[in-house]
Formats: sequence, C-alpha cells, structure tokens
Amino acid sequence: MNKLLILLFLIISGCDTGKLIVIADLPKTLNEVSGTEITPNTNLIWMLNDSGNKAKIYAVNKKGKIEKELKINAKNNDWEDLTSDKHGNLYIGDFGNNLNKRKNLAILKVNNQSLNSSNNVDIERISFSYPNQTKFPPKKKNMHFDCEAFFHFNDNLYLFTKSRVKDDYGKTSLYKIPAKPGHHIAEFISSFNSCDKLSCWITSADISDDEKTIALLSPKSVMIFSNFIADDFFSGTVDQYDFSLDSQKEGVCFKDAKTLFITDEKAHGEGGNLYKFSLN
Repeated sequence: MNKLLILLFLIISGCDTGKLIVIADLPKTLNEVSGTEITPNTNLIWMLNDSGNKAKIYAVNKKGKIEKELKINAKNNDWEDLTSDKHGNLYIGDFGNNLNKRKNLAILKVNNQSLNSSNNVDIERISFSYPNQTKFPPKKKNMHFDCEAFFHFNDNLYLFTKSRVKDDYGKTSLYKIPAKPGHHIAEFISSFNSCDKLSCWITSADISDDEKTIALLSPKSVMIFSNFIADDFFSGTVDQYDFSLDSQKEGVCFKDAKTLFITDEKAHGEGGNLYKFSLN
C-alpha cells in the first residue's frame, strides 16, 4: 500500500489518563533505571541502569525489593532498554548513542537458563549499524541515531530511535535486525513524529503478549499503536495517553493487555518509582 494512503488511516486521539499509580519506591541501586521487562511465567520484573553503572541486571518484586542481581560479562557502554522473547530469553539494548558516534552498537542476549544463575553470566552479542549513517558523528541536523527503545517480535528485534535534533525531538525511526548473533545492517521500516519538544523523545518500547498492541514511552506520555499492517507499527491507529506527572520516564512493559508497568529515574527529588498505568 502507498505510504501516503497508509498515513491517511493514522488516527491520533488524546485520552484521559487519570494518574500513574505508584506501586513501589525503587531502591537507590536503581536510581538510574532505564529498562524494565517481564519474562514469561514469572512474577519478577527485570530492570537495568544506563551508562556509568555496573554491568548488572536486577530482578525486582512488586514491592520494589531486589530479589536477585546478575553480573553480565559485558561492558555497560550505555544500556538503555530490556526486552524478552517467548522462550524467556532477555535482551539488553546496549545502543545508547547520545553523541551519535558509536560504532559498537549491540544487543546482548541473556539465555533464560542463565537467569537462574548465581554466577557471572555470559551473553551472545548481536551487533548492528544503521544503513543511513555514514558519518560518526553526523551533522547536527542528522543526529537521529540515538536509541533507547526496542522489543522482540517474530524472531526480529525492532528498534525505535531517539532524535537529538533541535525542534525535531519527537521523531523516531523504526528499524529491525535479526535476533541472532553476528553483525547486521539494520533495515529501515518507517518513521513517526509525535511533536518537536524534548518531552516527546522516545525512551522505551514494548509489545503486548498477543502482539496486537505496542507501547512507546516518552517523558510526557505513552502512545499505544494498534491495527498496524505486518511489522509497520506506525501504519495503524495511535492513542496518546498524557501523564500528569513530570519525570524522567525510562522504562515500560506490558503487565497485561490493558495495564503497563512504567519506571522513572530518580532526579531532583522526583521519580525513582515503579508505576502501574491503566489503558482503560
């Protein structure tokens, strides 16, 4: 279908969200939490911190207590998000790229058996590059190669970039790479722009268990995409839920089809919590 025709079907609607419900105050260890994910058949929530922190992932219960922490045998260059597949394998997005000059972008696969380990955990490395980046860094007007959001779907990993371009902060581009070790050139699929402000840049993503809905998080809102065509997630309907709380929201995952878990960093006395957010 012609891209312009697809865009005609895009519906953006504002929704009355009510409030984020705090369900736990996260420990200081997770003050810079940047990724949040639930794996199948568990009540624990996996979390990680971004660059400057230890190369560890943390299993947290619904009260915010850390039940387990695993040392990952890889460097935390700039870990930004977590996702999982249907087999319970975790994927760490080491693709934070504030200056748009990294050449070692990677996703680290943690096998599900390792999540029960008490020792250091080895990973499988999935490295990638963007097909349309030729300069490291590019000119300021082309700083579209940061990334903080991804999820697993149909044996691929889908990345949503974060714009560093002034007056174009809400632009995100969707790419995919195979969820298998090796080096891959990411395949561009499409782009979406929510607004031009800093509060609109994309900081996390997730797909529902039934694979019919995706969530894109920003500091100001969560956007829910549905009725999309194949894996062009921007081709359908989007509902935007604005938050009443201003904080540095960095992690989102589906608890169930109508409920999200959201986390934010602790900054200036605000945030550092695990929230429940209803889409009803």
